[in-house]
This record gives sequence, structure tokens and C-alpha cells, in this order.
Amino acid sequence: MKNIWLICRKDLTSYFTTWIAYSLLTRTAIVLGFFFYSAVAIFVTRSMQASMMGGGMPMDVNEWVIRPLLMNLAVISLFLIPLIGMRLFAEEKNSGTIELLLTSPARDIEIVLGKWLGGLLFYCCFLAIAALSLGFLFFYGKPDLQPVLLGFLGLLLQGGALIALCTFLSSLTRNQIIAADAGFTVCLLLWVLDWVSAYETAAWAKVLSYISLSSHFEQFVKGVADSRDVVYYLGMIFLWLFLTTRTLESVRWRS
Repeated sequence: MKNIWLICRKDLTSYFTTWIAYSLLTRTAIVLGFFFYSAVAIFVTRSMQASMMGGGMPMDVNEWVIRPLLMNLAVISLFLIPLIGMRLFAEEKNSGTIELLLTSPARDIEIVLGKWLGGLLFYCCFLAIAALSLGFLFFYGKPDLQPVLLGFLGLLLQGGALIALCTFLSSLTRNQIIAADAGFTVCLLLWVLDWVSAYETAAWAKVLSYISLSSHFEQFVKGVADSRDVVYYLGMIFLWLFLTTRTLESVRWRS
């Protein structure tokens, strides 16, 4: 456990010793701020229009603000996470420090878990910015808390799965650009696989729909915690971290 934490702390610190962390978090805050302002502005405008026409509130704040914002957060993650994961192993290979890492007392699984946890904690900084925005809604109103908490749980699980995927892709190359490009491609593909269910009902289409990230995340945004969705994300995390460990073992044998 000590080795995992040391590697995690080293990687997390390395994000903030360069411009990477500050650039990503600043741009993310700007985009999230625009999404949040637009969602609230639309909600207020529609509410005022309904009130002037003698009607009630068009929809509650969860439907008009929180759910769209959480879905947008999930989509932004598809762009952000490959940038977080691209450097985890590719940078070590490119700088030549991978040999030092592999000859350290840490086992392969400890190295992988430490790298993955460091990326996940940095992703949590992104979630903290989003939580700060939504906090204003609770300060001025009374939205339903359960969908918000489950939505962030879904974001955390999805983030963990995608960071594990990008950790694996980063372990396959020494080029960070290639790792980021491959990560974005696979993440986006996993998100849109559910589209086949709109025009196909065959067994293979159902399999692709189940693999899709969006079909599982939508349940969390709706305020529904299904154990099958949790198992799906935990299974994805285990699969990609297992494959990353096997990749490190092959690098160790070749060297």
C-alpha cells in the first residue's frame, strides 16, 4: 500500500509542477461555467414565461439544469481523461525512467494502481469544480440531492474506468500524442456504441449497447443506482488495469 501511495503522490504532484494541470482545470472551469450559466438562464427564462402565461414551473431544476449539466460533464470527460492518462506510462518510456520504475521494489500491480490512482485523484479536481458550480443551486434553491449524488458517483465510476483504459493505452507507446489520440478515439466510441440500438435489435446490437458507457451513466443521472451499472464500471476498471499489468510484465521480460 505504501508503494501505491508513493507512486500516486509522485504522479499527482507532477501534474501541478507543470502547466498541464492549471491549463486543463482553467479551461474546464470556463467551459463548465458557460454550460452552467446557460442551463440556469434557460431555466429562469422558461419559468418566467410560464409564470406570465398563468402556468406553473415548466420543469423542476433537476430536469432543466442538473441532469443536462451532468450529461455534459460526462461528455467533457471523454476529452479530458485522455489528456490525463496519456502521460502515465508514455512519459516514463520517453524519458527512460521506466527502467528505474520497473527495477524499484514496487510490484507491477502496485505501479499500475499508483499510476491509475494518481490520474483518478486529478480527475476528482475536475469533479470538485463541477460540484462547486452546482453548490450555488443548493444555496439559492432546493433541488433534489439524490440525483446529484448518484450523478457524481456515476461520473467517478466512469472516470475510473476511462482512466484505467487510458492507462493501458499509455503503456503501449512512448508517444503521448498517440496515447491521447487513441484514448479519445476509444472513449468516444464507447460512448456512442448505444446508438446502434436505435436501428438494430439483433443480439450483437444488444451487446454493443451494453458495452456503451452512455447507457449505464444515464441511470445514475436519473437518480437510479443499479448494481449492474456499478458492476459494469468496476469490471471495466479491473479489465484495463489487468491488461496494463500484463503489458508491464512483457516490458520487464523484454528488457
